[in-house]
Amino acid sequence: MTICRTLALLAFSCLLPIGAATAEGITVHDARDRDVVIDDPTRIVSIGGAITEILYALGFEDRIAGVDATSLYPSAALREKPDVGYMRQLSPEGVLGLHPSLVLAVQGSGPKETMDVLEAAKVPLVLVPETFSEAGLIEKIRLVGHAMGADPRAACLATAVESDLGQLRALRAKVAKPVRVMFMMSLLNGRALAAGHKTAADEIIQLAGGVNAIDGYDGYKPVNDEAIVAAKPDVVLSIDRGKDSLTSEAVFTHPAFALTPVAANKAFISMEGLYLLGFGPRTAAAARDLSIKLYPALAPEADNFKPSALTANCRQ
Repeated sequence: MTICRTLALLAFSCLLPIGAATAEGITVHDARDRDVVIDDPTRIVSIGGAITEILYALGFEDRIAGVDATSLYPSAALREKPDVGYMRQLSPEGVLGLHPSLVLAVQGSGPKETMDVLEAAKVPLVLVPETFSEAGLIEKIRLVGHAMGADPRAACLATAVESDLGQLRALRAKVAKPVRVMFMMSLLNGRALAAGHKTAADEIIQLAGGVNAIDGYDGYKPVNDEAIVAAKPDVVLSIDRGKDSLTSEAVFTHPAFALTPVAANKAFISMEGLYLLGFGPRTAAAARDLSIKLYPALAPEADNFKPSALTANCRQ
């Protein structure tokens, strides 16, 4: 991005309408370890599917000026709101052109050049921490609610999600022998891109009562045939990516997986990506659904799991 272009964007942002500012504003401590003062949370660009989902659950859909391409739930979000593009391939023009009074972006949004322009603009930018844990999910809900000046609504939703996580713990306690699950994002040229620790996939596997078969690294990395065989996965888990989705046939016919319990068990699970890995209000329900797929015998117990977050009225 050229200096002239950046200066032009910053000059443009100064002309954005401020809206109905409050006397004191709202202070949010975000993922950059900074305090952000929000005067007008009435026109938001939401970047990150979980953030959009939380805003809808809190009843703030009318305040959303735009969303990113990962905002797949509820379906009305992308159908009714302008799309600013994929969260890691944003353009400052696409965001600032919607005249937001607040940008809520999940940690990891980018690229860096775009985020630098947004940080320098006359629009509050809150980076929402992305911590893949039960506590991190509750913090995300509370932070988004606080940014909107709606702490009571956020407390309502957080309580519902905490109830769901409690039900999930009770279900998980009935797992006698955890299965080993390998999450694969893709299989390119015979190399599996698998999830290690400190990932959404690792945490959802644990929430569902499984064990991550990959424990030698953090993040997502390609693994060779020897590592696949050594991991001894019982199940391969992946996400639905349309025509780019990993298929069970590709896994079962792979020479390394043929030497693992995966091929013998014909155990392959694919789920919708945002639902499985988004870490929004539906996460406990997603972990329940995964748990049933991993442990079919738990299905009768899971029938008693009634996700509170899906029915809670936290919109007022």
